[in-house]
Amino acid sequence: MRKIIGIGETILDILFKGGIASTSVPGGSTFNSMISLGRMGIPSCFVSEIGDDAVGRIVRTFLSTNGVDDSYLTEYPECKSPISLAFLDDHNNATYSFYKDPFGSRTDWQCPTIQRDDIILFGSYYALDPRMRYKVTALLDEARSAGAIIYYDVNFRRNHQGEAIKLMGTVIENLEYADIVRGSDEDFSVLYGIGEGAKVYSQKTAFYCPRLIYSRGAQGVELHSPTVTKHYAIEPIIPVSTIGAGDNLNAGILYGIIKHRIRRDDLDYLTERDWDTIIHCGLRFSADTCMHTDNYISLPFAEKERS
Repeated sequence: MRKIIGIGETILDILFKGGIASTSVPGGSTFNSMISLGRMGIPSCFVSEIGDDAVGRIVRTFLSTNGVDDSYLTEYPECKSPISLAFLDDHNNATYSFYKDPFGSRTDWQCPTIQRDDIILFGSYYALDPRMRYKVTALLDEARSAGAIIYYDVNFRRNHQGEAIKLMGTVIENLEYADIVRGSDEDFSVLYGIGEGAKVYSQKTAFYCPRLIYSRGAQGVELHSPTVTKHYAIEPIIPVSTIGAGDNLNAGILYGIIKHRIRRDDLDYLTERDWDTIIHCGLRFSADTCMHTDNYISLPFAEKERS
């Protein structure tokens, strides 16, 4: 049976509204996607690091409770698990402050067994961090050798803008690994100073990866590929929180690929109708996530989608 493997950071998000802490939820970009996929019943496992502390135990329990294999979490007894403070503005968009101890390098970690047409999800600063690069490349090399689908979520935050030039070689290497790239207008504006999807695709990504999914928040999603170029509008909603919206766009897209039995060899031949089905699945996941303060699709939504 096909599975989805995520690699990324874990973090406990503490949400503030009007200066008052309202709730806390386990998070991390890839983590959020994997929780939603676990809730959809997709065989899933997550590769990451945690501290041997209360926050780490919350993260591990949350993964397993939601159907995600936690066997590939590496514990660091000397370190505290990361937390973030997410401050919601009047439109429920978030700005973040991050607090974490640096994890060291550990050779005693296990790479999941990867089979053909499995899916690897990776991205964010975790995919660029020199301290974690050995794990990321080991997983990606194994995935490429096995014939898995590799999905790269750029997710380059503004707080790393000063490192953009230094990290550009690693970004390009990630683009070369990927079969599908997803990034937001903000990601590419921070990285390249370009705010148009067509220019990002033609000037920065198409040479390395032939498929770009370019998200623009409330302005919808663009698909750029050699055979299909299309804009997808989204239904207007009043969000409770936009945390996890992009992460669950990813989750829905990957769920659509699995559900509709799209293999790696099929990617070059996807029709407009195929892409419509995949992208709309991602938009549904994203919209549901915006309607509550969790970072993932709700259980009622998952039950409805699975029925």
